[in-house]
Amino acid sequence: MLVARGSVRLPDRKSEINQETDRRLRERLEKNPVDPANVSEVRKQILEQVKAEESLVPPGYWKPWAIDMGAAGREHRNEPLYLRIKFNAADKNASGTFDGVWRLGVPRETQLWQSEVMSLAPDTFHEFQVPGGLVDEKGVLTIRFLNANNTVLLFPLDEGIEVLYPAGGFGLNFARGLGIIFCWIALLAAVGLAAASLLSFPVAAFFSLGLLVVVLCSSIMSSAVTEGTIANYNAEKGTKGFTPADLIAIPMFQGALAIIGLAKDFSPVDSLSTGRNISWEELGRAFGQIVLLLGGGAAAVGMAIFTRRELATAQGTQ
Repeated sequence: MLVARGSVRLPDRKSEINQETDRRLRERLEKNPVDPANVSEVRKQILEQVKAEESLVPPGYWKPWAIDMGAAGREHRNEPLYLRIKFNAADKNASGTFDGVWRLGVPRETQLWQSEVMSLAPDTFHEFQVPGGLVDEKGVLTIRFLNANNTVLLFPLDEGIEVLYPAGGFGLNFARGLGIIFCWIALLAAVGLAAASLLSFPVAAFFSLGLLVVVLCSSIMSSAVTEGTIANYNAEKGTKGFTPADLIAIPMFQGALAIIGLAKDFSPVDSLSTGRNISWEELGRAFGQIVLLLGGGAAAVGMAIFTRRELATAQGTQ
């Protein structure tokens, strides 16, 4: 029987990471002042260093994580769970895999479980089952990992550790996924009708296809915003070019990404293909952001244009 699974990832610590980054930046500027034009690049380097410290596991050390599963953890605390993990290695070895030991639970509060030595490949998702009874009464699952290698391992903050739990049947989950896809179709229809209220059919079709191309190129725009320029960027030296067009293009890209993100934040196809649960809350947010906000905005623009458009104008003869 196919079962949809909910997921809980590591807690978002962006605020704490940014605070630590700003503190280290102030200390560095006090000791070694830099040119104001290079402050943003220095901060970016410090930010990456802080992120690495939060996610790396030195050789021979245990790394703890505490994942608050909330109500789902309390509800499924006695049921088997799944861990989905991914890590990167600082160096390569002959075998191509790295050894590690997992330990879950808290002494005198929950049951304890420890795995055998696992041989895991880097840059790959691994999923394995753990027994029930490891979540405490508050819904928190405590995880520890032993790096039994001679090199540093790094677990990404966004996808390094993920807990999966049963969250309903596949049929209803599939229906919710289709609901999000229908929201996308409704937005595309609203954009097409809004364009047709002003443009001829061929031009409106090309306009809609042009917007679709912009959405598909959002990763390129995101890279340009991250680098701060549309010119050449040298990642090794941390240097970037500059063109006068950056003053216009970068703010435009930021605004476009903010709008595109309202619709691209949802990925029902990925969720369904991996058996992830699509909650009613996610479907409601998709309807609100895609249909009501974006689709409604496009419809309002189309209606405003159409009500002011002069139809069937008589053409004079000469």
